Amino acid sequence: MERLFDTPEDEPRTGPVAAAAVPPGEAPLAARMRPASVDEVVGQEHLLAPGTSLRAAIEQGRPHSMVLHGPPGSGKTTLARIVATAARAAFEELSAVEAGRAEVRGVLDRAAHRREARGERTVLFLDEIHRFNKAQQDVLLPAVEEGLVTLIGATTENPYFEVNAALLSRTQVYELHALAALDVELLVRRALERGAAGPGGIDEEAIEFLAERSGGDARTALQALELAAATAGDDEPVTLVLAEDALQRRALRFDKRGDQHYDTISAWIKATRGSDPDASLYYLAVMLEGGEDPRFIARRMVILASEDVGNADPAALPLAVAAAHAVEHVGLPEAAWALSQAAIYLSLAPKSKEAYNALQRARAVVRERGAQPPPEPLRSSAAVAARRLGRGAGYDDPHRHPGHLAGQELMPDELVGERFYRPDEQEAELRERLAEVRRSRGRPA
Repeated sequence: MERLFDTPEDEPRTGPVAAAAVPPGEAPLAARMRPASVDEVVGQEHLLAPGTSLRAAIEQGRPHSMVLHGPPGSGKTTLARIVATAARAAFEELSAVEAGRAEVRGVLDRAAHRREARGERTVLFLDEIHRFNKAQQDVLLPAVEEGLVTLIGATTENPYFEVNAALLSRTQVYELHALAALDVELLVRRALERGAAGPGGIDEEAIEFLAERSGGDARTALQALELAAATAGDDEPVTLVLAEDALQRRALRFDKRGDQHYDTISAWIKATRGSDPDASLYYLAVMLEGGEDPRFIARRMVILASEDVGNADPAALPLAVAAAHAVEHVGLPEAAWALSQAAIYLSLAPKSKEAYNALQRARAVVRERGAQPPPEPLRSSAAVAARRLGRGAGYDDPHRHPGHLAGQELMPDELVGERFYRPDEQEAELRERLAEVRRSRGRPA
């Protein structure tokens, strides 16, 4: 058990507390840089901005049971500690990977002793809560329901799928987001202000690299900074090469706000249009590794599905839209697999630009000749006054005819005979259907 405040000498200090015995100066950099108050937290403004319910609960020292759902390094453990500190509560930490019912009962026994002896509250931080089975989670239910402990569960998985519904109903679920590169850069610079790089300092490009390539994981960035600084020694600066070695990733020349942003998406579009799934995946990987906004990529996929695939494969558009939904509802890193699936499918789908070309032809006619009035039978007769003017009179409903096809002219008078849609060989089925429709309506096929 790790505590935030002094404990009586006779209270047992059991559980995963190895970190508590480490002198503060010898703790890992990520642990030393952990924010001590809500004002020091970087990111998660959607949860911690002034006026939000979670921030108010922290500031007022009124902790409530919650499940923190978010990617690694987004601040779940930090937030749990801040909640306990603000409430002046004892802090117990368990990992669901290692702890069983016996360890949980031990925490609950100690929580009961504190409450009876000193009126002190206990915050139980349960990491990887989704790894607890139903029987283990059931042990917690009465204690959470009665307020013996304030449970703060942390998980990288969707808690609505992985956590016992009975336990989930007694908690508030908060979703934490991966930190933006600027957030990680702020944390790195904050660590440097406290001497993390030593007298030798650090090259600016190494700072930007750690911020961009840590995947929104503050812990990863700070661990890499610490390792790179140790490798450099006291008198040498932390260079980009040392940062790359520490992070085990290469720096990318990808400016997502400059020419490379447009060059790479252009290359992805042309590779996908050219039916090369390998090239398509490569440029997709460059964009994802370079920190490109996945929503931007998804939007381009939806556009390509109609502009370059079109009715040659009508399934391409719903697949691309589904990938865009995955980006919005799942987020990175998992949504990358949906983008990969869409990139491969769009690459191998038959291509036709006729949906794009047909509309361009129609728009060109509208721009050149203006909007022509539709024939009287096609105009709206919903209003009484419109019917008195003869609007809609003579409309020949195709549902009254065999094959649901009528011979009535539907184009404005000045455009009779115009052909905007010209299906190509990739739309052979639609081309045959169009020819049949035209013949049945008495038009040249």
